[in-house]
Amino acid sequence: MRRSIAALLVVPFLSCSVLAQSTAGEARAARALEAARSSPLQLHALLADMPKGADLHMHLSGAVYAESFLDQGAADHLCVDVTAAAFAENAAGAPLHEPCAAPLRPAADVFHDQRLYDALVDSFSMRSFVPTPGVSGHDQFFATFGRFGGVGNGHAGEWLDEVATRAAAQNEQYLEIMQTPGFGPAVALSKQLGWPQNPDDSPRDATPAELAQMRSRLLAAPEFQQNIAAASRQLQQALAARAALEHCGTAQAAPGCRIQIRFLGQVLRAAAAPRVFAQTLLYFELAAHDSNVVGINFVQPEDAYLAMHEYHRQMLMLDYLHGVYPGVHISLHAGELAPGLVPPDGLSFHIREAVELGHAERIGHGVDAMYEHDPHALLHELAARHVMVEINLTSNDVILGVRGKDHPLPAYRAAHVPVSLSTDDEGVSRIDMTHEYTRAAQEFHLGYVDLKNMARTGLEHSFLAGPDLWLQQDVFTRTVAACAAQPIGSAKPTAACAAFLHSSDKATQQWELEHRFQVFEAAQH
Repeated sequence: MRRSIAALLVVPFLSCSVLAQSTAGEARAARALEAARSSPLQLHALLADMPKGADLHMHLSGAVYAESFLDQGAADHLCVDVTAAAFAENAAGAPLHEPCAAPLRPAADVFHDQRLYDALVDSFSMRSFVPTPGVSGHDQFFATFGRFGGVGNGHAGEWLDEVATRAAAQNEQYLEIMQTPGFGPAVALSKQLGWPQNPDDSPRDATPAELAQMRSRLLAAPEFQQNIAAASRQLQQALAARAALEHCGTAQAAPGCRIQIRFLGQVLRAAAAPRVFAQTLLYFELAAHDSNVVGINFVQPEDAYLAMHEYHRQMLMLDYLHGVYPGVHISLHAGELAPGLVPPDGLSFHIREAVELGHAERIGHGVDAMYEHDPHALLHELAARHVMVEINLTSNDVILGVRGKDHPLPAYRAAHVPVSLSTDDEGVSRIDMTHEYTRAAQEFHLGYVDLKNMARTGLEHSFLAGPDLWLQQDVFTRTVAACAAQPIGSAKPTAACAAFLHSSDKATQQWELEHRFQVFEAAQH
């Protein structure tokens, strides 16, 4: 309530009736949340309907539930390695198809063998997982991807349909999905690059001039240009397949069609420098020429040997490439670490380097923030630069064992660092976005306005094209002048506002979010 009164004082051009209506609806929703707080089930039911804006940290294959992989593995006639509880592979890592020689079994057998079905669902996810000596939640989580990996990107359209349908059912609007379109030719070319060496033949950091030379060599190769075009086609085909499955653009359009989707090219960081550089360049080029791709991210376990050993070198690559492609957005996994997982020094610099060298506009996870050198200065820097942190509560819990009072979310909020909730790998974790909102409300006693502003923050820090609806970044009280003289989120914006919204994908989604808040709040009692 105090926030809305403050807004009244600084927005003189909005009518008192408009603000009173907004304040009254927000107050009703806040009371409804407090009334439901003591009952996790009631709280979940309320938050399932709450508008949530965007999920900005979602890995596509990790967002798919194990049951879907089993259906798709059977459709592809894959074989199952019963001992490993995984889709079977040959020595080269290619999936094995029927006929399946004993002891392998056809994937379709799982539908007639409940024990095998359960074993595979558990193996493909965190369901029923209990840590044992030598096998942590971290180990299980990252191992799942290799086990269901036999189901390839040919099913990406089905995966997009699954995540969009689930998002629509929870009143989300926009998904920024990390995906890895094919990069084989780029990797093959990277083997010919070599890398600058020290006198003892160990790799050293490449200078900007050396990186520029490597970039020129890659771009000059016909195979690299063909790889860019092929990667773009893969994503376009996946989007087209999703649209067909959901009957988008027809009278029978499914709810999932209302979800807007963009991609981040995810670079595999646990690899040697030439390979990482080639794949990073590939996705910078892809983002520069394909409007479906809005940026890049680095993925794989941050504590892996090469991810740790090459971290600074990889940030130098990003520093160079950002200078060449300043319009390509960057979000980075940084600080997805906890004490004991790596030596103390490994906790001390990743987030800061991601921002200062890697030009990250958003940070994924950021769990080890308070272990960095001068953490309070780091928090101040993140707030001053408006670098948003993508908060993944369940993922941080099951992978790192970080939850509740050990989680940095309160420190970020206290320092006014922008934050929003995301799912990371909802299929592997067996969750959805509503689960994360419910968890945030329960574990951190966040109220309705807190959650509402986190949803707004997510859309504001999305990489959607176009100017922002809000006049001041991370301040949700005044819109740009074109949309100021009416209720925010009105179903019928003025001509000037409609023209502005038409010019901006981001502002259009932000306006829609405000409209959904109006509808949601009006329904509360």
